[in-house]
Amino acid sequence: MESGPAIFTGVVFALFGGGLLVWTATRTRRREPVAHGVNPVASATLAGIAAVISLTLGAWCFSQV
Repeated sequence: MESGPAIFTGVVFALFGGGLLVWTATRTRRREPVAHGVNPVASATLAGIAAVISLTLGAWCFSQV
């Protein structure tokens, strides 16, 4: 019973983290802003950290199954 929500949550975190990481890398590689009106280095760094945290939480959820 408990594994269903953990799997769903892990998939959500993994998809969000992976999508954010790919989007941030693509925007950075094209030298386009990650967030408008913000320092490009700071916004790319913050988005990268959020993506890694999401991927880590997804992996943790999968390890609880």
